[in-house]
Amino acid sequence: MNFYETVRDALRTRHYAYRTEKTYMHWIRKYVQFVAPVHPREAGVDGVKRFLTYLAVAKQVSSATQNQALAALLFVYKLYEIDLGDLDIVRAKKSTWLPTVISHEEAMRLLEQLNGQYRIMGQLMYGGGLRLMECLRLRVKDVDFESQTITLRDTKSNRDRVTCLPGSVISTLKLHMAKVKAQHDADLADGRGEVELPNALDRKYPAAPFEWAWQYVFPAAGFSTDPRSGHMRRHHVYESSVQ
Repeated sequence: MNFYETVRDALRTRHYAYRTEKTYMHWIRKYVQFVAPVHPREAGVDGVKRFLTYLAVAKQVSSATQNQALAALLFVYKLYEIDLGDLDIVRAKKSTWLPTVISHEEAMRLLEQLNGQYRIMGQLMYGGGLRLMECLRLRVKDVDFESQTITLRDTKSNRDRVTCLPGSVISTLKLHMAKVKAQHDADLADGRGEVELPNALDRKYPAAPFEWAWQYVFPAAGFSTDPRSGHMRRHHVYESSVQ
């Protein structure tokens, strides 16, 4: 097993999200190229400091990007049980800019420009305080129309939270989910209908990936191949289309 396979297997063993895996592997490859022909184990703290300085000075990356790269490298060295010591000298200072907050009237005008499922997503995010990925990763079972609540699952920290289901979106959301249910039934009839489950639950409950309760509330229009399992599935809507 080569270096990259060892790191990737460690990320998956620790249940890191696929997005995090892709980001970490990107920076680890960049780092390996930077310190070559020296192996990362031998490059140590000096290699890390030189690489982060290179990113900040030569590449002029943002503080968030620099710290993202540092997190990836810290994972590698922790995996090899190598203590890098104090890295505060190269840890980028976080931005102190305040976010721009739009008014309620501006938010309403914005929502009026959205159509179809994107309007439903906007209403859920604004009315329920959902982050973008929390909205896209919603499962059918997490929406409770009776209690007018939404349960948000954070598989990274293993903590859930409950927020309100805005009353203004209930009727359109029910119609939307009825269409999604019809689509799922058609997928099942075609021998498909499988969805990705968190924490390898599909191994414990083989039938669960095909159950209605586990389907995404906002599924993608087409199928795609899961990069980890190789299974052909209908994933959730891609975030860039909403953005």
